[in-house]
Amino acid sequence: MKSHSIVLLFLVSLLTFSCTDNVSDLGIKIQPSSDNISVGTDTFHVVTENVFIDSIFAKQDSFLLGTFYDTKYGSTQADILAQVNCPVNYQYPPGSVVDSVLAVLTYKTWFGDSYSPMNVSIYQMDKKTFNYSTLYPTNLDPSDYTTRSELIGNKTFTAKDATKLRTDTTTIVFKLSDKFRNWFVNAGSDNVINVASNIYSSESNFINYFKGMYITTDFGVATMLNVRQVDLELYYHYNHTVTSSTGADSLVTSNYVIPFPANAEVRQVNRFFHPEIATVKQKLAQNENVNYISSPAGIQTRVTVPLKRIKQKMDLSLGEKKKTLNSAILRVDATEIDSSTLAEPVVSYMLLIKESAIDRFFNKNELPSDTCAILGQFSKSQNTSTLLYEYHYSFDIAPMVANELKLNPNPDSDLNLRLVPVQVTSTTSSTGTTSITAVKQQTGMSAITILSGKDVTTPMRIKMIYSGF
Repeated sequence: MKSHSIVLLFLVSLLTFSCTDNVSDLGIKIQPSSDNISVGTDTFHVVTENVFIDSIFAKQDSFLLGTFYDTKYGSTQADILAQVNCPVNYQYPPGSVVDSVLAVLTYKTWFGDSYSPMNVSIYQMDKKTFNYSTLYPTNLDPSDYTTRSELIGNKTFTAKDATKLRTDTTTIVFKLSDKFRNWFVNAGSDNVINVASNIYSSESNFINYFKGMYITTDFGVATMLNVRQVDLELYYHYNHTVTSSTGADSLVTSNYVIPFPANAEVRQVNRFFHPEIATVKQKLAQNENVNYISSPAGIQTRVTVPLKRIKQKMDLSLGEKKKTLNSAILRVDATEIDSSTLAEPVVSYMLLIKESAIDRFFNKNELPSDTCAILGQFSKSQNTSTLLYEYHYSFDIAPMVANELKLNPNPDSDLNLRLVPVQVTSTTSSTGTTSITAVKQQTGMSAITILSGKDVTTPMRIKMIYSGF
């Protein structure tokens, strides 16, 4: 009896094992093969090329001033053309005498040689001025705005106060010419201000009278100032009689200063100029393994994504299945970043943007979006094989490519993107959440060399994962 129980138990166990095995395959066996989820991976090489930028349109809150020479990128010259605001309807007391007009430049930091002398000259914008609502290119011609016939201010100095004579070591003060001083307030030969003048009756009236100033450098190739603020300051005094409590009269001199700031209510334009650009183009074209990016208004890199080939490969792999693009990582590897040989700061933020959307994006102050512009940050990671650090920017362009294929299911051309150096403004909420509030084209000095689509060891490419069901 006992042996029969053992045999029965064995048969039940065998039956249970067989059922379990069949159940595990049930879903696959009854599902048509066309309904299986297919996953594909692929790598697509991209075509890259240098794009030399003549100018950008930018409303800035700080300005470059100076000249800097880089052995790779040549010279960058930066000038400032600035309107200043006036005290509308300001009235000078009768008999006011103008003493001086000063131009004050305040800079936050500088780039280059701290003790290399630079000479800054100031001219009046005596031909025409800016329209506040107009965007101006950074390659505008100063000769359209000034004759440079009369120098109104000039000074030679170093970015770092080597003489220890400046009370504020990041402020440069220019005493403007006496001729300009008297003209500025419509004063007579005795320096008495014409109090009947209507120069300050309105902002537009003042701008038409004093169109602005052109600030440039004509000496020094090793320093670039990051100018935070430009102001004019007018100093004047007047004499008046004061009667004391005893009834005695005394003559008192009162001194005043009026600021004329170059602020957000008027226009300033930073002009950038690259005098050796033709030579730089020829030199940089000699190495096809790399591409270059520099600012301000220097070099960007075009990245051509093989949209047609991507679509063909997905169709070949997935057939008629419904396709999903899970990820498409474009990695931009940096090279030549030895800090001991770097002349310019590394580009911290890079925007990968559709080439057709560049003007609209920056002119309308748009923010990054997955289907138009993707923000990347300079990063480093350790190679597990070599244990060396690698520097790169990374972009997931899957939403952008998917959107392009949705708009055009049968693309007959490729997708042109551009790597643009940008400056990013962000805010952090009380809960610790950080949000990007502005992305502008980089107007400070920065540069990076990246591996191109033709690099023999690590070409720029897209690593893609897609699926279909």
